[in-house]
Amino acid sequence: MRKMTIRILNKKKIISICTLALALVFSVFFIMALDTRMAVRYYSVDADTVSSPIRIALVTDLHSCYHGENQAFLIDAIEEQRPDILLLGGDIFDDDIDDTNTEIFLREIEGKYPTYYVTGNHEYWSGTSNFSDKMDILEKYGVKILHNEFEILEIRGEYVNICGVDDPDAYMFEANVEKNSDDYLDGKSEMDSNFNSKLSTVSKAQENGYFTVLLSHRPEYFEDYESLGFPLVLCGHAHGGQWRIPYILNGLYAPDQGLFPEYAGGRYDENGTTMIVSRGLARETLPIPRIFNRPELVIVDIT
Repeated sequence: MRKMTIRILNKKKIISICTLALALVFSVFFIMALDTRMAVRYYSVDADTVSSPIRIALVTDLHSCYHGENQAFLIDAIEEQRPDILLLGGDIFDDDIDDTNTEIFLREIEGKYPTYYVTGNHEYWSGTSNFSDKMDILEKYGVKILHNEFEILEIRGEYVNICGVDDPDAYMFEANVEKNSDDYLDGKSEMDSNFNSKLSTVSKAQENGYFTVLLSHRPEYFEDYESLGFPLVLCGHAHGGQWRIPYILNGLYAPDQGLFPEYAGGRYDENGTTMIVSRGLARETLPIPRIFNRPELVIVDIT
């Protein structure tokens, strides 16, 4: 009888240990899956016309989210990387929440780096008056807004073209078309045509022979970027596909790409064009939580 009692107790103990171990495994799994701490992601791109390395920090899809008091987590991460150029790839602001965190970020980086910005769709979705206010904030802190234009930038004797193109929704914004309306859907082909025309205009920057970087919010136009011969394109917008399974699924859903997006995040190479898609920095503004998809600061070394 005593031996049977001991066996029962040992069996209960084993079950309890296994249950606790299983609970611990699931807890660790969910902590890792829902981790929203900012990551720093590195890429390197070869350039025959550049003899001394140039480092770019890419910030996209901030959506005025919080990254520590006075945006310290983001600011400190950028400073630690010591970039030569800071590029803001659209949706730095949001159309639903106020601009406080974005303005703090811009205030803290003011004057530290040559800083360039292109629009994202959410800046346009905020409406005419709010859009103007957001552009004023950028100008207040010395950020160069690239409206379908380029600048030649010198970094330690190296010259690069920094090109920027407005988000495609600029066309709808200027036409006063509401998002998600029938007119918006009907005007999609005209919007794409307008965007391609702007791309073609800024692509002429390459005629001077300097290495060219295109800053554009949307990755789904990769074929257009490649056809115009841009050697390096930096994008955002896809938010990393929201939900990921490492090594299996790069992204579940992305705006304007739908389910299982081709360009959710990472590096894409085709015919001499490299496109790097940031997973962005949005956190609390997302309608669903990120899964295995940490917000990220992207660092690109041109060598």
